[in-house]
Amino acid sequence: MTIRTGTPHPPWKTLVLSAALALLALVAVPGSAGAAPAPRESKPVYSYAHAVRETVWVDTGLDGDGDGRPDRVAADIVRPAEPARQGRRIPVIMDASPYYSCCGRGNESQKKTYDAQGRPVQFPLFYDNYFVPRGYATVLVDLAGTNRSDGCIDVGGRSDVQSAKAVVDWLGGRARGYTARSGGKPVTADWSNGNTGMIGKSWDATVANGVAVTGVPGLKTIVPIAGISSWYDYYFAQGAPLYDGGPDGLASAVESPGAHKNCAAVQKKLVDGAPRNGDWTDLWTERDYVRNADKVRASVFLVHGMQDLNVRTKHFGQWWDALARHGVQRKIWLSQTGHVDPFDYRRADWVRTLHQWFDHYLMGYDNGIERAPMADVERAPDTWRTDARWPAPGTAAVTLHPRTGTTAGVGALGTRPTPAGQTASFTDDPQLGEADWSAAVDRATPAKAGFTTGPLTAPLRLSGAGTVTVTATPSTTSAHLTAVLVDLGPDTIRNYGGDGEGIVTRGNSTCWGAGTTGDTGCFKETAADTSKVDHTVFSRGWADLGHATDPQHGHPLTPGKPYTLTLQLAASDHIVPAGHRLALIVAGTDAHLIDPPASRPTLTLDLARTAARLPLTGGAPALARATAGTPATVHPTGTALTGIAPPPAPSRLPHGD
Repeated sequence: MTIRTGTPHPPWKTLVLSAALALLALVAVPGSAGAAPAPRESKPVYSYAHAVRETVWVDTGLDGDGDGRPDRVAADIVRPAEPARQGRRIPVIMDASPYYSCCGRGNESQKKTYDAQGRPVQFPLFYDNYFVPRGYATVLVDLAGTNRSDGCIDVGGRSDVQSAKAVVDWLGGRARGYTARSGGKPVTADWSNGNTGMIGKSWDATVANGVAVTGVPGLKTIVPIAGISSWYDYYFAQGAPLYDGGPDGLASAVESPGAHKNCAAVQKKLVDGAPRNGDWTDLWTERDYVRNADKVRASVFLVHGMQDLNVRTKHFGQWWDALARHGVQRKIWLSQTGHVDPFDYRRADWVRTLHQWFDHYLMGYDNGIERAPMADVERAPDTWRTDARWPAPGTAAVTLHPRTGTTAGVGALGTRPTPAGQTASFTDDPQLGEADWSAAVDRATPAKAGFTTGPLTAPLRLSGAGTVTVTATPSTTSAHLTAVLVDLGPDTIRNYGGDGEGIVTRGNSTCWGAGTTGDTGCFKETAADTSKVDHTVFSRGWADLGHATDPQHGHPLTPGKPYTLTLQLAASDHIVPAGHRLALIVAGTDAHLIDPPASRPTLTLDLARTAARLPLTGGAPALARATAGTPATVHPTGTALTGIAPPPAPSRLPHGD
């Protein structure tokens, strides 16, 4: 890896000579007399300062804005000049985004900039600085309806996906590109070898997922960072609303002035197709990428923060499981951050690993990345562990049962079935949430039902997604439910509820790759923002009880009637240490994370018909070891501990990047 810290650029003649030598190494026949060994890593042998910078407008074949002309999307390109002069074609790293003019990309909210002739100058993020000298082209695509593209943004639908797919097709010689937004001359990507890798965070990652399920030829890999896998699950959790608005609000936030003027019909479809009652509609079917995971032909390097309360962790869990079912080549990084790019919490390792990933899947280098351990999981701030597979090998679902405890209102959690007749009740309080419930888990409080194990005698790892099945009787015609898993014990964790969602930004910068005056490739350093806590919520699930009998359509509840519902707990990977306790809390509205129901119900749980099914590494024997014998001692820290601050109202995508 090359970290530029003010070193002058190599002279132009030296770069040309290096490029020629690299070409000879690439064309040598393996095994022939005198042949150079096969390369294992692309090297920075090409000039970034003299790279070709251009914009091509690609025909999407759609007319979203209804002006009678096919929409064209702007694809800004930076590519090394030397390979084309040598008759060589090169692969592409693409980031398709709605954010390049409205909101910016990365920790420093960088936007695209252009010179007086409209040629791109600054490309946000480091991909161009680092990879263009190594023989890659970087292509940044404005989604339809944003920045310099025609058409309308449709928030994960056909227009979003086709915006990027059309560019992949153009790079492979299957679509039309032009030198201008209207008119112009036809232009081909005669410099591209057709191999494309898509990368991006948040909405950009979501588009990569959407393009992958089209099975488009030439898309060799995607690297979705904190991406959505089903847009319904961005706005709802089993019928419970996660936000007080719908996709039309996101469209308004990112669309260009022209799109805002011309896309009223698309906006209306977004409103009409996404009612706030939590029902499943055709709009959500179109935007559900999980159901088409069988069409994915690209490898997937998935990255997500386990405390991401914007694009919540259900997204990576269900996407990962679907890819696994269909045998997709994949890799995963899971951090303790919120909605944060790995460049800002594990920078050097991220650049090195991403370099290896793209070299293998786009350039064909045999560097062993596909045979390396599948999963990297952050165990403590800046402390990482690897696993051969994920979820962790040996993980199995184990059932735990809640029951009444020896203290009124304080329950127990264990493996023995609960006797019939035991109940627990709580009244929804929309002002309280998981932090409040966890802090009061050992006290009887009216807004939650809490159940805990005894102190563990051995560490207990939960890896993957679990479920909590409840039988609840409501007192009103509407009710929302929350289930959370909590590690009760002192720890130092990333402060995911802080402004940086687990990171702080320093004043000094380091440079990653080559640079110019207009695009330096230098970025501010970051560090872990940590917090001392006495409990950690590590998995969550929310649902509307009115969707219990029909998951796709909600119905008013009958007060006094019991309903059985299985809440899907979001995927995570967490170790509850020896001496800590594992808690299950069931309550109503999780303040700041779901919206409250129309009424304020009291719910009574039938504990004999309520159970958690949890992914425990080592299965039932591991649980038996962890819950038997004398508890280990918890060493005091000498510091007063509190729970992490209640999470703020989570930002939606444009404001959470």
